[in-house]
Amino acid sequence: MSEEWRAMSAAALGRGIEAGRICPVDLTEAYLDAIDAHPWRDRIYARTMRLHALEIAAAARGRAKLGQRRGPLDGVPVSWKDLFDTAGVATESGSLLLKGRTPEHDGLVVERLTRAGLPPLGKTHMTELAFSGLGLNPVTATPPNIHDPEKAPGGSSSGAAASVAWGLAPLAIGSDTGGSVRLPSAWNDLVGLKTTAGRIPLTGAVPLAEKFDTIGPLARTVEDAALAFAVLDASPAPDLRGATLSGARLLVLETVAFDDIHAAPAQGFDRALKAFGAAGARIDHARIPAVAEAMAMAGILFAAECYGIWGEAIEANPDVMFAPVRDRFRAGGTFKAHEYVAAWRRLEALRRDWTAAVAGYDAVLIPTVPTLPQRIDDLMADPAFFAAENLMALRNTRIGNLMGLCGLTLPTGVPSTGVLLMAGPGQEARLLRLGAAAEAALAD
Repeated sequence: MSEEWRAMSAAALGRGIEAGRICPVDLTEAYLDAIDAHPWRDRIYARTMRLHALEIAAAARGRAKLGQRRGPLDGVPVSWKDLFDTAGVATESGSLLLKGRTPEHDGLVVERLTRAGLPPLGKTHMTELAFSGLGLNPVTATPPNIHDPEKAPGGSSSGAAASVAWGLAPLAIGSDTGGSVRLPSAWNDLVGLKTTAGRIPLTGAVPLAEKFDTIGPLARTVEDAALAFAVLDASPAPDLRGATLSGARLLVLETVAFDDIHAAPAQGFDRALKAFGAAGARIDHARIPAVAEAMAMAGILFAAECYGIWGEAIEANPDVMFAPVRDRFRAGGTFKAHEYVAAWRRLEALRRDWTAAVAGYDAVLIPTVPTLPQRIDDLMADPAFFAAENLMALRNTRIGNLMGLCGLTLPTGVPSTGVLLMAGPGQEARLLRLGAAAEAALAD
């Protein structure tokens, strides 16, 4: 049954546990054994948590037998990005700066997942300190892209995406500061949810830029993402029943998002638009000048905060870092405090402009990533190429972070491409319902 289970969605596995067809212990063992036997194991998992996972699975088995399951994912295994604190287990955020860092307490998200009964398969590799969108990390490991192990997986939640895409976890939890859930999801044909900044507490998560940091799931289906979001958010699961695109008003953002787009992402996005239109959605197109102005300030808004948090640790031991990531951090040290404050004040005004421009629309659509993954060797050989590809890969997803939105990426059916649906802050439940309808339209 192992191969069959590993092809199922997290929600389907939960229903199997509920019906008594799947034992949580057998399911967890099947995933752990698959991880141990997989040729890319050490490129995906930084460390596994077999004993703890089986302990949680055994408790879930007992609850299932008594008809006392804690929720639809009780007993369904999960992987965690290596920046969520786990008591007694190293949490190093993909960096030698944190080598051997072993927290005494679980992070809040880990507590919520454990309380909900999800056995932890292990901690997945990630971009160093989460500060790159390509997913390369020669310091620890670079996870394999599902379409070509020698191409960039997308990051920074690179191992999280790989764990689900390669069938080594039914569900993964990552973080997104500028695209780190949505980008690897798109490049590995997954569903990824970026939550609203501040909605899910960051307690016990290694920070990158706390004003932008968010936590969200990477999954096979919108239903899986919705169920995982409910656990992370400690809220009821969004009701996806009867979701439809009929009468939905969708806006295609033309500002910035289509500049120099590659052929495949453009093809995938066009396929999605046609599917949404055929399902009854009304689709408009518009340019929003506030986006271009905000994007021009992205350097100071992101990098200054990142360096403010990590600069002292980096300068104390700079040689242990991957140079392109270290240099990207250091760029944040070139800005002055008054420039940073002025940029944030201006961004808040631009967010108000955005809200006025998109009023009346159910979601704003753009291609999730305007590029395709490049070969790891080529990126490693040329720092300038690495920097240019990294900025381009993160360009579209950063729009949502800058505008303070939640976002949901769906695979388009064209490999390594996604369509990104964005909605206002706090609108995750409504966005997931719309995403379920969009997913069904794309499947037709």
